[in-house]
Amino acid sequence: MAGTISFVCAVISNFTWNRYWTYPESRSRPLLNQLGMFFAVNVAGMAIRIPILHYLEPPLLQLVETSFHTSYLTAEFYAKNLTLAAAVGIVMMWNFFINRYWTYNDIDDDIG
Repeated sequence: MAGTISFVCAVISNFTWNRYWTYPESRSRPLLNQLGMFFAVNVAGMAIRIPILHYLEPPLLQLVETSFHTSYLTAEFYAKNLTLAAAVGIVMMWNFFINRYWTYNDIDDDIG
């Protein structure tokens, strides 16, 4: 339950900052439609993250354990953190590009 609440709070916070600071020109679009699009992108990002965490950790655990000749607990620590870093990086790119070119597609890219 706490994970769900924190996810919803993070999405609302990120949407608010993007709408009012990063892309203030996007305020001409209907708020609820744009929030729905932003929320959908973030839910898809979570759906991408879960399989990455599930399928990438076991091979990384084995790689770390055998390559660095560490104990299981040390290898598990590194494997979990490397897997999480990979998942965060992939989902961050997903969220940025999909939101930029779908949710905020009415913003002009010209600078100056």
